Amino acid sequence: MSAVELVIFDCDGVLVDSEVLAVRIEREMLAELGWELTQDEHVSRFLGTSQATFERKLQEGLGRPVPEGWFELQRETLFRAFDTELTAVSGLPDALGVIQDELGLTTCVASSGDHAKLSKTLGHTGLHPRFEGRIFSATEVQHGKPAPDLFLHAADRMGVDPAKCVVVEDSRYGVQAAVAAGMHAYGFAGGLTPRAWLEDAGAETFERMVELPERIRSRQGQRVTADTI
Repeated sequence: MSAVELVIFDCDGVLVDSEVLAVRIEREMLAELGWELTQDEHVSRFLGTSQATFERKLQEGLGRPVPEGWFELQRETLFRAFDTELTAVSGLPDALGVIQDELGLTTCVASSGDHAKLSKTLGHTGLHPRFEGRIFSATEVQHGKPAPDLFLHAADRMGVDPAKCVVVEDSRYGVQAAVAAGMHAYGFAGGLTPRAWLEDAGAETFERMVELPERIRSRQGQRVTADTI
């Protein structure tokens, strides 16, 4: 076994508290189309998917074409909410500081969102400089989560063996992608996805971002010890 070299962060719901806004807005807009979903139903179907997958699943669920301009309106409405309501996930900036500065670990972002959305959310919350040049989108790979493509792409671009990567995720699809990539998954259970869903997908779960550095430090120590045996 070898030490952790790269921490890969999902963005929405892990770095920025955007999932609450997105789910609220999407549920309201879907209800206007006549498709009412509970929060858990919406999270189960859509959370962690790429925009292309969201669009496909939405049209399949509706059973008819989505009205022209609906996806553009959805995006515009969401971006307006980001301008006034979006914040970093509670405790994330301090946790990130410990991981990057104290533990000295390399980090990157691998998100289902496109680069325009990532620039918007990371820029608005002041997190973009922490990851500049190390931000990867599902638009860069053939298959989005739960396929492992995005995380393997990030590891390849960062020059790190997938076995030496850990992933921080908040969605079931994201955890499945990390596990399929051969990476250890930390599942953030302080958001919308129930802890059991993350654990069933294969994640080691935690509820507060302040816990994450110690979880990684513990794993780092265990692997270094194993290397010395």
